[in-house]
Amino acid sequence: MNRRRCVTLLLAIALALGSSGCSRSAAKRPLRFWAMGREGEVVQALVEDFERESGIRVEVQQIPWSAAHEKLLTSFVGQSTPDVAQLGNTWVSEFTALRALDALDARVASSAAVPHGDFFPGIWDTNVIDGEVRGIPWYVDTRVLFYRRDLLARAGYDSIPGSWEGWREAMRAVQRVAGSGRYAIFLPANQWNVPVILGLQRGATILADGDTRGAFSDPNFRGAFDFYASLYRDRLAPPLTNTEIANLYDEFARATFSMYVSGPWDMGEFERRLPPALSNAWETAPMPGPDGEASRLSLAGGSSLVIFRRSERQDDAWKLIEFLSRPEQQVRFYHACGDLPARRTAWADSALAEDRHLRAFRVQLERAVPTPKVPEWEQIANRLQDYSERVARGASSADSALAGLDRDVDRMLEKRRWLAERARSSAGVGAASPR
Repeated sequence: MNRRRCVTLLLAIALALGSSGCSRSAAKRPLRFWAMGREGEVVQALVEDFERESGIRVEVQQIPWSAAHEKLLTSFVGQSTPDVAQLGNTWVSEFTALRALDALDARVASSAAVPHGDFFPGIWDTNVIDGEVRGIPWYVDTRVLFYRRDLLARAGYDSIPGSWEGWREAMRAVQRVAGSGRYAIFLPANQWNVPVILGLQRGATILADGDTRGAFSDPNFRGAFDFYASLYRDRLAPPLTNTEIANLYDEFARATFSMYVSGPWDMGEFERRLPPALSNAWETAPMPGPDGEASRLSLAGGSSLVIFRRSERQDDAWKLIEFLSRPEQQVRFYHACGDLPARRTAWADSALAEDRHLRAFRVQLERAVPTPKVPEWEQIANRLQDYSERVARGASSADSALAGLDRDVDRMLEKRRWLAERARSSAGVGAASPR
């Protein structure tokens, strides 16, 4: 039995047993806040100001991203969850399904510090599970196109075209300018993000039947995946994984490829690792869409702040979330670690408003949409990654890969189908649907 199944079994046992015992008095201990990676380090300064302002003591525990998911699950099983925590947006549905998170709708409705309308809509939506708000966006990210604007200009373009057709033509033109043996774009064959972005742009639902079955063979996703696969067939993209490129930034500088889809975490890398001569030679653009402007969607990402149901300090935890949600605190956080603010008003800060490379992110965040909000999403994404790599390398046809992916995903979602059928049966005899 693998580790994930072991953890799942432990979770089932914990849910069956329910909560028991009692904790030491909440008033005698600090508010427990778990934050991940670099964020857990830089948030300390903000928390110190919160402590001075509120009189509430906070204990910040910094957790490496590589260990965060398992540690959170273990804390849930051991009934030792923190009061408030940073949670990756794609994890919110999983911890909601475990009944680990408090619903925040009433708090949001009565709070002037967390105005729903000031958050990017797609990012906010990642935290709405079954109609209830389970997290508040803390920082955001999405994916845009990084490109060599000097080569694009030599190819006769002053900007990236907004449609797929125009984008493909621009890629061909840039490839001709770059010279023999060069590619237009690097799309790591072992990553799932670009196929999903393209599918969402075409209106694909990714999953079907109430998120209980795969919908990868659906015509919308199938058409998007064919466009993706054609970039490898036409040799516009090399059929390589990110581990097969020795140094991404060196190859970008050499024009081995001239475009790359990535997120805000790469902004600093491009600024630091490209040679000085190319400091003004790269740019960012929103993702092109199949039909131009209206279809230029990308993924809604980032992290949110959640309150755990077992917490005895939920009111104090909410005060901390309100404090960290203030635009001025979000700007401080951006200056400390580069994470993009979740509040639109925070983007009026000159450091964000005047950075030309951030303009594409600001536009794209208005057109960011979530991936399916199911606990199994990471498993599904990993399988999509595997099948996409087979197609990129020419080891499988698109039709065969998508059919296999649907079969695998249907197996992953078998329990969801059973629960959905049980809920429908219960509803048919007047019983309440299970949660």
